[in-house]
Amino acid sequence: MATVLMATSAAIFFAIGTLHLVYTFHGPKLTPRDPALQAGMRAISPVITRQTTMWRCWIGFNATHSMCLMLFGAVYGFLAISHGDLLFASPYLLAVGLLVVAGCFALSKAYFFSIPFVATGISLLCYVASVIVALA
Repeated sequence: MATVLMATSAAIFFAIGTLHLVYTFHGPKLTPRDPALQAGMRAISPVITRQTTMWRCWIGFNATHSMCLMLFGAVYGFLAISHGDLLFASPYLLAVGLLVVAGCFALSKAYFFSIPFVATGISLLCYVASVIVALA
């Protein structure tokens, strides 16, 4: 049961990361509702450098965010399924995973909307339940 719960937690992260990556490069879901804002983002550079624009940064941040969610899901899903003994016996891996999942849950509450908040909440519940089951 611990393996199933951890794999479910990881699968949720992989799925939302994959969906976010698709939305980053296809369709209007991650574009501003105001076309003037997008035009402004394409024309303005951030203070840190003139080598890019805010729009390119926006795309890059969204893509890397997606890739990190997918990486977490892939690694923790793999560990749960193929190396559960290692994962559940490692306080370090369990703590890092908990910090990532709980951190994403908190960020979803503070900065995003209901779908990622609910998805990361379910993932967090599955993660914590998997650890409880494994340690019981």
